[in-house]
This record gives sequence, C-alpha cells and structure tokens, in this order.
Amino acid sequence: MNDEPNVSDALRAKVEAAIASLDYQPNLQAGSLRRSGGGSKSIGLVVSSVANPFASTLHRGVEDAAALNGVAVFSASGDDDPAREQAIVSALVRRRVDGLVITSTAADHGYLVKEQERGTPIVFVDRRPTGLDVDAVVCDNAEGAAAAVRHLFEAGHRRIAYLGDRNDIRTALERRDGFLEAMGQGGVPLNEIVVVEDLHDEEVAQAAVEAVLRLPEPPTALFTSQNLVTVGAIRALRRLGLQHEIALVGFDDVLMADLLEPAVTVISQDPHRIGELATERLFARLAGDRSAPQTLVVPTRLIARGSGEIPPRG
Repeated sequence: MNDEPNVSDALRAKVEAAIASLDYQPNLQAGSLRRSGGGSKSIGLVVSSVANPFASTLHRGVEDAAALNGVAVFSASGDDDPAREQAIVSALVRRRVDGLVITSTAADHGYLVKEQERGTPIVFVDRRPTGLDVDAVVCDNAEGAAAAVRHLFEAGHRRIAYLGDRNDIRTALERRDGFLEAMGQGGVPLNEIVVVEDLHDEEVAQAAVEAVLRLPEPPTALFTSQNLVTVGAIRALRRLGLQHEIALVGFDDVLMADLLEPAVTVISQDPHRIGELATERLFARLAGDRSAPQTLVVPTRLIARGSGEIPPRG
C-alpha cells in the first residue's frame, strides 16, 4: 500500500485486489487528526475557484460557521472540472474529514454514494446534486434571471441579449431557462433573442459582447448570467463607448460595481449565507439528524444602481 519495493508481485496483486473490492481509503493523518470522540474536527470544502469572488465569499461563510464549532476547513478549487473535483474529494476522504461541502460540476454524483454509505454527511452548495439524495443549499437562479428581464422590460427594452456561462453547469442552465421563460411571457419571440453561451472568463465574455453589439440589429440591453461575464461586458461597453447607451443587468454582484459610472445593476446572491447554511446542515447531520434531505433556497435580490435603468436608444 505504501509502494514498498521489496514486495512480491503476487502479494502486491492480492493487496490491490482487496483494496479494490473493499473500496478502501487509507487514512493519511490518523495519528494527528483523529480525536478521542472519533472525529477529525475537520470538514472538506470544494468550491468552483477561489479566484471567483462568489466562491471565496461562500468559502468564508463555511469557515465562519465551522469556527463556531471549533472545526477546521480543508478547501480546494474544482475549477469546474469533474475529474479534478473527484480527485479532490478522494484526497479529502483519505484525510478522514468529518463531512463534505461541495460545489459540483459533475453530471452525475453517484461517485459519492459509497462515501455517503460510510456515514459521511455531504451537503451541496450552489448546484443541486444528481443521482445522490443529500442536502443542498442553492439560490433561486431561474427567478433571479426572470427578475432581471422584468426589470429591463420596465425600462422599455425588448431586444435583450443573454450572455451565459458554460451550458454544462446547472446554475447556468437554470438562469438561461428563467431568462427565456420571462422573455416569452413578455411576448418576445424566442427566435429573435440573442443567446451566447460558454463564456467562462472575462476575456471571452468581452469578445462575445463586442461581437453582439456589432450585429446589424444589436440588443439595447444585456443580461450577463455570471459575475466574470459581467466584468467582460463592462469592459466591452467601455471599450466601445456604449456604457451610457446599452442597459446592463448582471447576475451576482461585482466588486466596486457601485463605484462605476453608471453603477452596475445586479441580481445579488448571498454566498456567505449559502456557506453558513450549508455548514449548519452538515453539523446537524453530524449531531445525528436523520431527517429527509432538504434543499434550502436562498432568495436573490435586485439592486438597481443605474446600468439597468438606461432606456432604449431612439
């Protein structure tokens, strides 16, 4: 198991077969982490990327709630890569964390079933689990996107473009669906709506927004469904000198959004609260709560600052 060189091939094969059969996970820190009560006094956290302000604020919410219970947090960025996510979870499990809080990109979370069967509590944050019956804490993505559309309708807009994150991320799909449903309810034909997806960083988003605004009939307003996409849109509007002519509503708040001119209207989430609630659910499970899994929905809030109130040109 420790890759010792003086082990026969036959014995190595037997041990490896037993490991596979038992799905055994070595305890890397048994001597240093295990306490008399049987717990490691630590939990594992997987976020999308600590470079994203949403994830870092969620991380802080988990840390604050864990600190109240004298528990350490081991965290890592999954980078929205399912293979990396599974590798991180495996590493955390080997360190015998008492529970897991996960922001997941994987399409199927069945890989966590064995760990759940071992008794490790698992709580999902931001994105709901698939193929796994566990607690989750999310925001109302579809309703938040719909609120953005209704707000732009009130300002007189009908040509509203959707700029979205990767379409294999569940939150992005929920926001897109909420956007399209609200547009349809407002009488806008779906074939007339500009939808651009798979924008996962600021540079790609900026290029996409510039291309959209150069269309023969460009939109009069933009809905950006993620904070990094919003930053890219802000840069594009300023580069083209259109920040006072094209309305913008972003999903997620952006650092110093209130200091720009115009200040940026956003659909604001509360990632700190999401992290706190997820950790509270985890500790409830550790304390013996055996009730049915819950999905807690944290509401969004529209913050009107100026960019989303710009009327259509002409």
